[in-house]
Amino acid sequence: LNFMITQVGLQDQLLNIVVEKERPELAEEKARLVVEGAENKAALEDAENKILHVLKTSSGNILEDESAINILSESKVLANRISAKQEIADATEVEIDEARQGYVPVAFQAAVLFFCIADLANIDPMYQYSLPFFVGLFLSAIDKAEKSDDLEQRIIILNDTFRYTLYCNICRSLFEKHKTLFSFLLCMRGLLAAEEEEFADYRFLLTGGVSLEDPPPKPAEWVPERCWGELFRLSKIHERYDGFHFKFSEQLDIWRQVYDATAPMAILKDPETRPKMMEGLNALQDVMVLRCIRPDRVVPAVLEFIAGKLGEKFVNPPPFDLSGSYADSSSMSPLIFILSPGADPGSTLYKFADEKSKDIASISLGQGQGPKAEKLMDKAREDGTWVLLQNCHLATSWMPRLERILEEMDLKKTNQGFRLWLTSYPSNKFPVAILQNGVKMTNEPPKGLRSNMTGSYLMDPLPKEEFFEACTNPRAFKRYVFNLCFFHAVIQERRLFGPLGWNIRYEFTENDLRISARQLQMFLDDYPDETPIKALRYLTGECNYGGRVTEGMDRRLLTTLLASYYCLEGLETGFEIFNSGDGIVYTQPPDGGSHEDHLNHITSLPLISPPGVFGFHENANLTKEMGETYTMMAELLLTAAQGGGSGGAGPDEVVGEIAKDVLARVPSAWNIVKVQESYPTLYEESMNTVLAQELTRFNGLIKAIISSLKDIQKAIKGLLLMNAELEGAFFEMFDGQTPAMWIKHSYPSLKPLGGYINDLVERLKFFQGWVDHGAPVNFWFSGIYFQQAFTTGASQNFARKYRIPIDTLGFDFFYPKEQTPAVKPVDGVYTYGVFFEACKWDWDAWQIAESDAKVLFVSVPMMHLMPCELTKFRSFPHYLCPCYKVSTRKGVLSTTGHSTNFVMPIKVPSDTPEAHWVKRGVAMLTSLDT
Repeated sequence: LNFMITQVGLQDQLLNIVVEKERPELAEEKARLVVEGAENKAALEDAENKILHVLKTSSGNILEDESAINILSESKVLANRISAKQEIADATEVEIDEARQGYVPVAFQAAVLFFCIADLANIDPMYQYSLPFFVGLFLSAIDKAEKSDDLEQRIIILNDTFRYTLYCNICRSLFEKHKTLFSFLLCMRGLLAAEEEEFADYRFLLTGGVSLEDPPPKPAEWVPERCWGELFRLSKIHERYDGFHFKFSEQLDIWRQVYDATAPMAILKDPETRPKMMEGLNALQDVMVLRCIRPDRVVPAVLEFIAGKLGEKFVNPPPFDLSGSYADSSSMSPLIFILSPGADPGSTLYKFADEKSKDIASISLGQGQGPKAEKLMDKAREDGTWVLLQNCHLATSWMPRLERILEEMDLKKTNQGFRLWLTSYPSNKFPVAILQNGVKMTNEPPKGLRSNMTGSYLMDPLPKEEFFEACTNPRAFKRYVFNLCFFHAVIQERRLFGPLGWNIRYEFTENDLRISARQLQMFLDDYPDETPIKALRYLTGECNYGGRVTEGMDRRLLTTLLASYYCLEGLETGFEIFNSGDGIVYTQPPDGGSHEDHLNHITSLPLISPPGVFGFHENANLTKEMGETYTMMAELLLTAAQGGGSGGAGPDEVVGEIAKDVLARVPSAWNIVKVQESYPTLYEESMNTVLAQELTRFNGLIKAIISSLKDIQKAIKGLLLMNAELEGAFFEMFDGQTPAMWIKHSYPSLKPLGGYINDLVERLKFFQGWVDHGAPVNFWFSGIYFQQAFTTGASQNFARKYRIPIDTLGFDFFYPKEQTPAVKPVDGVYTYGVFFEACKWDWDAWQIAESDAKVLFVSVPMMHLMPCELTKFRSFPHYLCPCYKVSTRKGVLSTTGHSTNFVMPIKVPSDTPEAHWVKRGVAMLTSLDT
């Protein structure tokens, strides 16, 4: 059962509140009329009862009964009087209701806004807000709003004031990445509710369209596949977009300018350069087209859209204000810091406690810490002091107990100075009641390399002169401490680039930096005659920072990055930390500088750092910005109401068509027994076993897809009741996503529904060709469900042929110039279908090279995977390139002992030092996201 209030019910409540505040005399009159109406009704009922009693008890002729006639006469007079009163009351009520109707726009908008904040919990479990909190904000906004005698003007003021009050209050509890999303959500919900925008357009902006139909061939090589597919799907959602993709082909010159421009929206809006196909489109529809052609510029376009509709103040969130949050709290409501990696609100809070002259008792929660925390709270409630409970996400089993304590707290027995402060990473186990009743805050670490380094230099103990100036080798210490802070900033900023930066998003903290700085001073003091670079690299890279790095390739990256900063060259005069080649140079501060000189040098660094500072190619910015766009749209989709609306087809119709299409395209499962008759298990041919295992896996997936689609078809017809899993699959298909219940039985894939089905059909065709015509000359490496079994099969064939123990074998990698072989190799296997990310293949030099601008992925040439004894590996200049199944790069160990994502390291020819490609984040992927 869903006990959530409805929009209509909430609107009525809010209307009563606003009228009571704005027109108290109307509210009083309305209340008086309600009471009077009830009294009149009771009096009429009493009169009717008397008449019935007279009729019942009267004997003989009633006309001769004087008392009965008197009672009837009095009742008649009373009824006439009440009737007259009621007529006046009804007329007054009509007047009051008309006056109340004037305030409906305020109540309507406020009700829409409440459901905006209620839906934020779908994005992050910590974003919980109660109705009393919302009503409290609503009342305070009415009080704060500028007065006006003109009702229309007053309503505009009330709406603007409340919207901005809500925005400021909610923003303080949102992560930075969700503040723009929240502004856009407020803006779009208002426009959709007022029917100024169409829901079908909004859904396209969030999903990129849903269709299994293949687009026609793209008109030019530079047009990305994803862009062309989305333009094609845009042409399907409304007649105003008919033939959009063909019209695009007619003006390729202008679109190429848009594709290459740093400010594409300016070209689209300029009447001189605006493409003909976009004439008549509104601002939101411009953003929809921009999503297709330049997804990396959608977030700035969304900010511009919000500023145009709501005003600039809705794109500039208020700064973190601890004193403001404290002012909104009470002894009964906890203050909750929602943590993000690298954030440590402790120092800020202790400083604030000093300003308020408050004692603060702190405890980090974990196993067995609950009872200690309760004692601290009991004492603080009596004394009026503060308590800080840190890391609540580590004590989820104790949190219900904390919830009960807070519920049972007695205001009369609690000192008004008491405050309970909590810190927690987002957790769906955190009690909702605490979140709704508390004051939530986020305080994220500063963004940008310059801000990050400034924060590091202001972190204890660096500002202390007795530390900064105390080393016996001051020149080396100050140079390396600057390099260390630079390294700390780089590894944190790399997290913003997603899997290109780190496979796993690690929480490097100030403590890692603090202990490394102390060790640096200690080792330089202990070894005055030489710089112990190896020891410093080991302690900093393997222990302090490396202690939290769990993934092999991430560890390689960490030590490679550190080697660029902790190096003997760092002591040479003129050492450059980074040189872009086009004038941007990062150097160390001049020798002999004080702590303040170092801070001044940091402020002289560029405000916006080029990707090369972090080790990336320029394309990394494109990857990062596209990732931000697609993440924002996917999260907004979690808040979008399901339904067609405004001309779009409804879920039943859309999903019914998709189910019908997929069932027509996906073949039935293979008969494994029959296949094994042609491909029996043989000692000398392990690939027969690989084939049988692959078909068995694909059969499980095919059956899951077919059975779920048939069930969905029955449910649409009303013949079957959907369970939660099936309902989830239904709405995922409506949103153009691959259902989670399929992915459970599937190979890893991040493709949208249309791309996933196309990819699956191609894989099934590949294996059907293997079944019909025998093992192929060239294997589609990406099409194989479990690549590790395939590589094991290739090794097994080699080991059995030459009678070599398989555990003494590895793989050597060749890239034959003949890319279309007609016959199988004598040993090993030919494979194709893999992609490079963050580099390209130089077909002239026959090695990897820097990516071309705006080209994020390129095909890897055909590879010859050659089993080889570990002692006989060729030695050639190469980069050991990790190969992953999908672009997230992060995986978990499965029951087979293999990662669910990492396939194997592959040697790739390169005459550039390996460290260059490690920093670039170069990897191979077996499957792209489109």
